[in-house]
Order: sequence, then C-alpha cells, then structure tokens
Amino acid sequence: MQYYCNSLTSYQRLLTREVKVGNIIIGNGQPIRVQTMTTTDTMDTDLTVAQVIKCIKAGAELLRITAPSKKEAENLANIKAALNAQGYDLPLVADIHFTPNAAEIAATIVAKVRVNPGNYVDKKKFEQIEYTDAEYLEEIERIRERFTPLVLICKEHGTAMRIGTNHGSLSDRIMSRYGDTAIGMVESAMEFLRIARSLDYHQIILSMKSSNPQVMVQAYRLLVQQMQQEFNECYPLHLGVTEAGDGEDGRIKSAIGIGMLLEDGIGDTIRVSLTEDPELEIPVCKDLVKRYPANRMKGVHHIPEIDQLPYLPFEFKKRVTHSVSTIGGKQVPVVIADFTHKATITPDDLISIGYTYHVDTDKWTISDVAADFIYTPNGVIDFDLPGTLRVITKPEQWETVNDRTKYLPLFDFRNYIAAPRKSAFINFVMVDCYCTKNGIRDEQLIEIAKDKSVVFCLSSQLAHAMPAVRRMIVRLMDLKIQNPVILMTESAWSSADEHLIHFATETGALFLDGMGDGICLGVSAKVAANAEQNNESSNVSGRNYFNNTSFVQFLNTISFGILQATRTRISKTEYISCPSCGRTLFELQETTARIRAVTNHLKGLKIAIMGCIVNGPGEMADADFGYVGSGVGKITLYKGKEIMKRNIDSAIAVDELIQLLKEHSAWVDPQ
Repeated sequence: MQYYCNSLTSYQRLLTREVKVGNIIIGNGQPIRVQTMTTTDTMDTDLTVAQVIKCIKAGAELLRITAPSKKEAENLANIKAALNAQGYDLPLVADIHFTPNAAEIAATIVAKVRVNPGNYVDKKKFEQIEYTDAEYLEEIERIRERFTPLVLICKEHGTAMRIGTNHGSLSDRIMSRYGDTAIGMVESAMEFLRIARSLDYHQIILSMKSSNPQVMVQAYRLLVQQMQQEFNECYPLHLGVTEAGDGEDGRIKSAIGIGMLLEDGIGDTIRVSLTEDPELEIPVCKDLVKRYPANRMKGVHHIPEIDQLPYLPFEFKKRVTHSVSTIGGKQVPVVIADFTHKATITPDDLISIGYTYHVDTDKWTISDVAADFIYTPNGVIDFDLPGTLRVITKPEQWETVNDRTKYLPLFDFRNYIAAPRKSAFINFVMVDCYCTKNGIRDEQLIEIAKDKSVVFCLSSQLAHAMPAVRRMIVRLMDLKIQNPVILMTESAWSSADEHLIHFATETGALFLDGMGDGICLGVSAKVAANAEQNNESSNVSGRNYFNNTSFVQFLNTISFGILQATRTRISKTEYISCPSCGRTLFELQETTARIRAVTNHLKGLKIAIMGCIVNGPGEMADADFGYVGSGVGKITLYKGKEIMKRNIDSAIAVDELIQLLKEHSAWVDPQ
C-alpha cells in the first residue's frame, strides 16, 4: 500500500471488500456503479415510481429514496412492490438522517440504508464542548447502544449499509475534538464502522462528502489510509461532491473531486449531486466512469513510480514557485486562451475571453473572467490589444515581431536548449510528460530551469495523462526546481459533458494538490474540424448553457470554472446547492435560478441554497450566507451557521436575502 492507493503512476483499482446490494455486487474490482436519488415526495408512490423508472432507463444501477420518518420508511414497501410489479428489481436505498426508527423499518424492506453518523444519534446544536476522555468514551457507548439494533436488523435481512459522512454535518462531539476537518470526517465514520465490525457485520460502504472538492478528496485519502492501518483492508467507497450545484459549475466541481479519486483507482460507486432532475445525473456519472476501462494502462510503460512524495496528500499546500512576471509565486493561476484553430483573430473574437472593444471610446472593457494570455501559432495580430493581454506564439513567429514585451515564445524543450535567441521576459517551454522513453532528462530540466524566465508547460499524450503530469511535477520538486508550471490539457472527446469532465479531471485534480500556476485548455484538430464542418461553434450544443458559444469561450469558461471549484482563483459567486429530494420544502431548481439571477455579480461570495433542515445549516459547510427551507413555503436565512431571519414567506424570501446581504455589507449594485 503506497500512501493512499496502489500506485500513483499506473492505474490500479483499489481492491475493497465485496458488498452485495440487492442483485448487484459493489467493491472487489466490480464495475464502478452509478446511482442517483429521487426528488419526489416519498409518500407519493406513483410519482416516485415514475421517477425511479426514468432513472433506470437513463442507466441508474441503484436508486436512493429519502425516508425522513417512519411513515416514509413504511411506504418504501409500496414503492418496491409497484416497481417489482412492472418488472423492475433495481436495488433501492433508504436515506436516513435523524430517525433511527425509520432506518430500522427501512432495513427490512430495501437493499441498503444510508445513515449519516453526524446526526443519526447526535443532535447538532453547534456547541463547542470540551470532552474528557471518559466523557468521550461514554458518548461512543451511547452511539453503540443506539446503532446496534440497526446493525443486527441489517445482518438478519441481508441489508447493506452506507455510513455516509458529510463535511457540514459533523456532530458537536467530533467538532470539539477534531474541528471542521477531513480527519474529523474520517473519525466520524470510523466510530460507526468499528461498532459494526465488532458485531461481525461487514456489508458496509462508506462515503466522505463535502461541497469543497479539496476537503472531499483529502477525507477519502485519509479514510483509505486509516482503514488499511487499522484493519488491513478497505470497505467499498461511494464517491460524491455534495451540494455541487447545477449546470457547468456542478459538473466541474463533481468531476474534479470524483475524477481525482478515480484517477488513482479509488471508488466503487459514484453519484453526481446536481440541482437538476435526477435522471440528468446519470449521463454525467457514465461519462466519468467510462474513462476507466480495464485496459486503461495498455501501452503505458514510461511513468516511473514515486518513491517518496515531496508533499502531503492530506492537506493543501501550493507548490513553491518563483514569479515570472505575472505567473507563479503567490499570484493566482493565469488563464491562457487557445486560438490554435482560429486562422485570424479580430477584436470581436476577444469578447469570448472577456475583452470587449468599444469603437466610440476606443477603449476595452475587461470582465472578471478575462484570459491573461492568448496562444496563436499564426503570429502577429493586426490590431492594438488590451493592455493586460499578451500573446504566446511559435518561436519563428516571435522572431518577426517588434514588441517582444507583448509577444512571447513557446518552445519545445529541445528547441529551447538549441535556440539562439530567447525572450528577456518569459520563455514558455513545452514538455510532453513520459509519452516516450526519450523524453526530457533530469539534466535537461536542471539546465532549462537555470533560466528564471522559463515557465514549463506540461502536458501528456498518454491515456493516463494526469498521473504523468503529476509525476513530472514531483520530479521538479525533487530537483528543487521552482519555475512555474502551466497545465495544458487537450480533449478529443465529443460532447459538452465529455469535454468538461475531461478538463476538470485532468487539470482540476492537479490544482487540488497545489500543482499549477496556470491553465490552458484545447481541443484536438479533429474535434475543431468536425465543429466547423457541422457549422456548430463548438460541437457542444444540446445543453442550454453551451448553446451559441464558441469553443474559445467554452474553454475560457471551463478554465475559470476549474480555478473557482478548486478555490485557486475566485472570479464569480459560488453556489452550494443541494439536489432536490423528497425532503425539499420549496421548488429548488427554480429558486436556485432566481437567486443566481440576482446575485451572480457578487464575486467571491458563497451562497448556500438548501431544500430542508437536513441539508442546512449543517451541510452548508463554509458558505457565507444560507437560504434554507424550514417548513412548507417557509425559508430561514443564515449568515454562516447563525440564523438571521426565521420562517420567512418564500414569496419574499429572495428579497429578504438581498436585504440581509446589504445589512452585512456583502451587496453591491450590479453594473
């Protein structure tokens, strides 16, 4: 066992215990299962059954249904019977939070129950209490007493269980000892797992969910390490980023967190939590899972193993680099817009990357998501560029320009070593990581890095590309090379979701580990040619948030979205929005859209939109403000975890949220 997975350079699934859930097996190298959760009222049998069937047809292999009280738990029998009568035997999962008696009923009906260790026994009061060791052990015994009946029922009925920790709903007891940390999340689950093991019950799956992908990844890594150290084995892992939101933001955030773990072979079942209809989650899950076929490592022989990591994978620390102009050091990552497939560039083309030229004033306006550089292989641009924008081009084109502060060369590492002339400001140097046995050598890296104007641009043509780039960055760290690194990723996929998931996984994963001083996303020549031939601006139509946009704008948007999701460069408002479920007390998708429409100009603010008290305030995690359903048609507003306005009529709640933002100096009028 190396660190937290079998290998950091070759794709190997982490082997876990085999768990039977209804008619499917999870773990022990079985296919990665995809699942979702209903959003209907569990007491509405017909509506719930209809939604379950929609999800099955979309490809769901498990379906979770909320059971907040005994009556919903009992109605699971009617839902199951109705599905069986129509020929469906998909495993059903009961979602339990505060009600052990509902869990005990559900465990006799469905294939699996999910319990949240943060609120299954403990009632969260947000009190910071100091526990002595004796008092702490007394609390553990109280948990054992309350949890044991469920374990015994599950054993008797062959029911599986998910112990699902959520970052934002840790108990006061855990918070008092471990704080709001990934370690606290792990210990919260381990307390329940130890009890189950002591009763010789092993049909268990675990999850460590957070709305922050960085915390989520760290928690899963720690959990794997802890299980290996304590039990010398691992239980299957259910992966997900909770309250990811909707649209591209929800997909990016989910792909970064889930994809990062899948890249290292971690994960046995996944759920993408979107504030959308549940059947729309399944295609995203499938796009993630299909990236990991059994032959993923075919033909990959050139990535050396890592003997010792020069960084801690369980906490975030940005790789130390020196500054090269605006790149590296303590500066936020830069964004490079790729115009490779654009024969000529006009002022109107720059609108897609955040720059708008006004003829009447002869001035440019610059948005919060304006790229810092553009790459074009075609040389000089024949109009005056905005002052903050610089151009990267081929060395032979760079040789022909007059303004060598505005134009900068991109060398292949071999060409750079032999080049007679180099920039006095920034030299970008391309390295294709471990694609061939004759790649860059240590002595070449050291020689190039002596030039403090060099910025390495790392990419890999390998199918297992992210670990290859990570391995090269580890080598830079081993060699004490502190030149900045641009992460360059190309996609050869077809659809919007496929591109987005590819970029978020390959590039966002590295930012989560503090690796990367810039981002440049591109598409293959074939993808670009197909888009042009089909007269589609980006071949990503079919999802409304990408329609009528160019590939360049699409890539620019995704670049800033990845940096936002990894919290390395904040350029817009962040929404922590739970997926609807049977507990939701208002129309979540519509309300989320309304709140976004009036607040999306509030750069850097985090707003949580939660359907009910289960998902808020606890699971709002680190949101600045919260909008939480507290009753039918009633909303409670929070600042952090403190109630500010209670039980407001939903008809005026958005206006009251704006007023709350104003009262706390968090509001600015939109321009």
